[in-house]
Amino acid sequence: MTLAFVFLCPMPYYIDAPGGLTSLNDKVKMENKSLSGSYNLTYVSEYKASIPMLFYSLFNKDYDIYKKSDILLENETDKQYYKRDRLFLEESISNAVVAAYSLANKKVEIKSNYLYVGYILNGSNTDLEIGDKIISIDSKNVLTKKDVKNILKEKKVGDKLSIEVINGKKKYQRSAIVINDNGDNIIGIVPIEVYDYDTFDNIEIKMNKNESGSSGGLMLALTIYDLLSDDDIAKGRVIAGTGTIDSDYNVGEIGGIEYKIKGAVKNKVSVFFVPEANYKEALKIVRKNKYKIKLVKVKTL
Repeated sequence: MTLAFVFLCPMPYYIDAPGGLTSLNDKVKMENKSLSGSYNLTYVSEYKASIPMLFYSLFNKDYDIYKKSDILLENETDKQYYKRDRLFLEESISNAVVAAYSLANKKVEIKSNYLYVGYILNGSNTDLEIGDKIISIDSKNVLTKKDVKNILKEKKVGDKLSIEVINGKKKYQRSAIVINDNGDNIIGIVPIEVYDYDTFDNIEIKMNKNESGSSGGLMLALTIYDLLSDDDIAKGRVIAGTGTIDSDYNVGEIGGIEYKIKGAVKNKVSVFFVPEANYKEALKIVRKNKYKIKLVKVKTL
């Protein structure tokens, strides 16, 4: 019983460590198309700490221990943490598809938009919950982030908003007080926008249940773009990298760059795409450890 407790008892810590590569060739399929090389996601290995893992991490320079409060938002549960990261993955897939198809001049039709609550910011005054799908604000229909901005332009700081949401197939009436952030009216959330789309071909994207987050957007968009292209872009190479993507082709900052580079080096990657915002930190890590890996700074798709 004591031994089982030592190995299974959860501790209020998370452990981050170098991850590895996940090939997108098996996750993105298009009828009668294949790639000569491979595009690979890089990831951070994250563990809920047990007593043995904590001891191991203390003596492994590549492992870092974080308090649960450093990882989770205030009053956030593990379940909510996973839920918001899955929503960020769905947004990332939507953005990657729209960006890749638009850049390739291929037809993609956005059939519907859904707006979810991703984060509840400190200092907010709202009973909104992570995973809420926003239907309307003050009886005005909401489908996009732009809709929220337009509504808030007409409001004053301190105004109380009535917000209709769906969560778990049930409708709820929530509220939020308008606050000011650097001159902008906000309701203290980070929204996540997901699309239903039709690409008019048989593209299929499958991600595992344990995969989450938005940092694979760039590599996903590159995979789709290569499949759509008449040229052989990969040319047989093993290509790895990280970075978020939006529907306007912009590549954004990610977290855990140190663990992703170490995972790429471990898997003998020679070229690594890194967002412009992470480039200085990435270069410092490569030089410090004398890694033989070429970093490519990326700003847009």
